[in-house]
Amino acid sequence: MLVVGASIAGPALAHWLRRWGAEVTVVERMPELRPGGQAVDARGVAREVIGRMGLAAAVRAACTDTAGAHTVDADGQVLETFRAEDDGGDGYIADIEILRGDLSRVLYDDTRDGVEYVFGDWVAELAQDVDGVDVVFAGGARRRFDLVVGADGLHSAVRAMVFGPHERFLRHLGHVLAFYSVPNEFGLDRWLLEYQEPGRSALLRPVQDATRAMAMFGFASPDFDVDHRDVAAQKRLLRERVAGLGWLTPDVLAHLDDAPDFYLDQVAQVVMDRWSSGRVGLLGDAAFSSSPLSGQGTGLALVGACVLAGELAAAGWDPDTGFARYEARMRPFVEANQEIGRLNARSRDVRGPDAEPGPDFTGEWFVELVGRALNGVELPDYAGVPDTAAPIRS
Repeated sequence: MLVVGASIAGPALAHWLRRWGAEVTVVERMPELRPGGQAVDARGVAREVIGRMGLAAAVRAACTDTAGAHTVDADGQVLETFRAEDDGGDGYIADIEILRGDLSRVLYDDTRDGVEYVFGDWVAELAQDVDGVDVVFAGGARRRFDLVVGADGLHSAVRAMVFGPHERFLRHLGHVLAFYSVPNEFGLDRWLLEYQEPGRSALLRPVQDATRAMAMFGFASPDFDVDHRDVAAQKRLLRERVAGLGWLTPDVLAHLDDAPDFYLDQVAQVVMDRWSSGRVGLLGDAAFSSSPLSGQGTGLALVGACVLAGELAAAGWDPDTGFARYEARMRPFVEANQEIGRLNARSRDVRGPDAEPGPDFTGEWFVELVGRALNGVELPDYAGVPDTAAPIRS
């Protein structure tokens, strides 16, 4: 099998495919794993998946160890406090919080000895028939695979090749986020700090390396037309949109040009009627991005990888059956998380005097929605499938 993308969804899928007996190749466009990135969380059923993978200790060892978060005013005075233990570890600051790049490294280290990784290359063409998929790589290699899964993110090239142009599936939610690492000259010590103005925000979060911190900016943007690979244009846009933002913003921006891991993109969701076509399927943000404002993108990727591999293996690697069962099991879970993302985006919109009020998060309906977003998918044990990481059940 070919898995396209080596961030989180791809290596997580590789873990399960290898366990269920498949031979796996992962191809990644970048020349190496990308470091840093935003902090990502594992809540609810995603924590169970990490445990089933046997990676709970490794993931926790790489966590940010954030104690909680303070929202602050322009002078740095604390307005509100959230703790990591709130809501049983599934709150605003999750019990398992880890930088995207660190989680990617844990998953890669877990799979690299049993999985073929190809860095610095990508799929240039693919053509499928009833028996397999012929793939032409940008580097010139031609190979044939039984199945191909695109786990290549919001701007998935596999999705564009097989299902159509990005604009058909991307739903911009009216906001943009930027992340990059900075020296910890702000005295952060296990506590995240966030400052908000209408339509804009700045955030600093601690990381394991106490000499560094992660910065995040968010701003409202009704449209977004900056190429996701044009870093210079992205930095210009960021400077324009956060000009005059209070608190520590000028000090954080002073490190923008020195950041080795700058990332900016629209807050968007991927909405599709189906996540597979023949012998090609999609996983993670490529299939069902819920946006960073859902807080569950990583959870969806981890859970989706477990379910996709399990359903394919249980179906004897028949793509029609396996992909259909994967989608049936995952779609309600995905839709609940996408609704959370949309609601949080609406809550950050800039409202005029005649605008409708923002979402009310105090009702029972929201408690029920959060429950479905955290735990709204059943994880089978796939007892009939031989597991190379555990004794085979008789």
